[in-house]
Amino acid sequence: MSEVLPQSGLIIDPESETAVDRHRDALDANARLGVPAHITVLFPFMPPVQIDSTILARLRQLFAAAKPFDVKLTHTSWFDHDVLWLAPEDPQPFRTLTEHVYSAFPDFPPFAGQFADVVPHLTIAHGCDPVEMHAAERAVEGLLPIYGCARQVTLMTQTEAGGAWGRAARFPLGALHG
Repeated sequence: MSEVLPQSGLIIDPESETAVDRHRDALDANARLGVPAHITVLFPFMPPVQIDSTILARLRQLFAAAKPFDVKLTHTSWFDHDVLWLAPEDPQPFRTLTEHVYSAFPDFPPFAGQFADVVPHLTIAHGCDPVEMHAAERAVEGLLPIYGCARQVTLMTQTEAGGAWGRAARFPLGALHG
C-alpha cells in the first residue's frame, strides 16, 4: 500500500466567493478545509515536497504566457446526484490552461486521469443532503449570471494528507503580455 501524501492543486478563483460562500461553507467539505470557490486548472498536482523554486519558475512562466480572461458563470449543473456546480459560459480558457499545464507536467494528468473529459466547474455542494443541495441551487440560480475575471492561478497545498489547504503561490496571467 502506498503512503498517502499531502496534495497540491492549481486553481482559478473567478471572484465568485460572495455568491456561493455560505452554501459552500455548509455543503462542501473542501471549503471548510480552506479551499476558496474556484475552478480547477490541475488537480492533483505534484506533492508539495517536490515543488521547488525551479517548478515555481516554470509555473510562473507558463501562466505569464496566458492572458487574463473574463468569466461568466451562467448556470448550475450536477455530476450525478452528488455534486452541484456552476458552469462557466465559456469553458475553453480553463481547458486551455489545463492542457498547457498538463503538457508541461505530463506526470500529473487532470484528476489523475480519472475522467475522459475534464469539465471546468465551480463546486457549490458535494455529497450532502439532496434537499439542502437543491435549496442551495435555487438560491444561487437567483444570483446568476455571476461575472468575474481570471487574473491569476493559485497553487494550493496541504501540509498534511487530508488536512487544511493554504495558498502557496500565485501566478499572474499575462505578465508576458504587459
